[in-house]
Amino acid sequence: MDISSIYASVSRKQRISNTLATLLNHLTSYHLTSYHLTSYHLTSYHLTKHSKLDTVNNKLKVAVLTGGIGTERDISIQSGQYVAEALKEAGFDVVTADIRPDNLDILEDSSVNVFFIALHGEFGEDGQLQQILEDKSLLYTGSGPKASKLAFDKLAGKNLFTEAGVTTPKVIKFDTQIETKELEKQLLQLSERFVVKPVKQGSTIGVTIVDDPKSALAAARECSEKFGDCMIEEFIGGREITVGILQSRALPIIEIRSKTGFYDYHAKYIDEETEFLFDTIDDPALTAKVQTAATDCFRALGCRHFARADFILGDDRNPYALEINTIPGLTTHSLLPKAAAKAGLSMSDLCVKIVEAAYSPLLKCKVPKV
Repeated sequence: MDISSIYASVSRKQRISNTLATLLNHLTSYHLTSYHLTSYHLTSYHLTKHSKLDTVNNKLKVAVLTGGIGTERDISIQSGQYVAEALKEAGFDVVTADIRPDNLDILEDSSVNVFFIALHGEFGEDGQLQQILEDKSLLYTGSGPKASKLAFDKLAGKNLFTEAGVTTPKVIKFDTQIETKELEKQLLQLSERFVVKPVKQGSTIGVTIVDDPKSALAAARECSEKFGDCMIEEFIGGREITVGILQSRALPIIEIRSKTGFYDYHAKYIDEETEFLFDTIDDPALTAKVQTAATDCFRALGCRHFARADFILGDDRNPYALEINTIPGLTTHSLLPKAAAKAGLSMSDLCVKIVEAAYSPLLKCKVPKV
């Protein structure tokens, strides 16, 4: 082993040792109980706080990573701000860093115990940043590189949903090498209405709903030119629902009703008239089916810590999985915090649970000797 390898090994052990020592100082002061079955649908959360985290000595330090380079940069900054405020409220020592591939200085800060990823879209959610953190042996929140990459690729995710036995809308990948007539033939066999979307984008960026094959192909060409890989999915009539997942458990289901009938970027982050409704499914068995489908999708991709699964609850009362978001929005308009609040968790509680999930495996390890 060369000198640099020895140094890296020692440095990693020192970081783990320091982090573990800090964690042990705080575990008993902030206790989150496990899930309990209640009369409310299937699951709910019960939270007890014995006291605030110690805010004087040996505070657990969390670096909130925000910003990034993707089309969702502005939302990432907002998410980062809310996460940082929530963690400060819980008593953590918090720093915020607007990072890019060419600006990763915060990752060299050995005083940071856990990195909270609040970047959406390219670089932050597609596995690139996760791989960098893995290579540096750093503790971070959210899914690992492989699961992040699979979830960010909607086609790859849909294939795994199908393998897991979860229904998902039929789809074809738009291919400019295939003749137009052949594509139109495939689309006629697929559906009567279509949803055109980039394979690798979030926040409904680049998504178009159209009524015929020719319009679908025109929208797909435009989408492909702007975003790269593009897919054309069958349109499923029904209600748009979403299920937050925290530590492999399903949170209460939210139904989304946009005034325009399309839950696009504006409806998600700007329009104050968009409705987010709970308890709109009156059949406990159907609620259970949706929540089980969400956790099945979560596991199929190998996700961890937290995520959000999006569905269309079809007119046939079947849930159709659209995608998994491994770093869902964490703003005032965002769905995961709303679902957590319905379950009794404040934004601060939610963020603490996520940080807890990141460092919990470390607690099972012995403190390494340096």
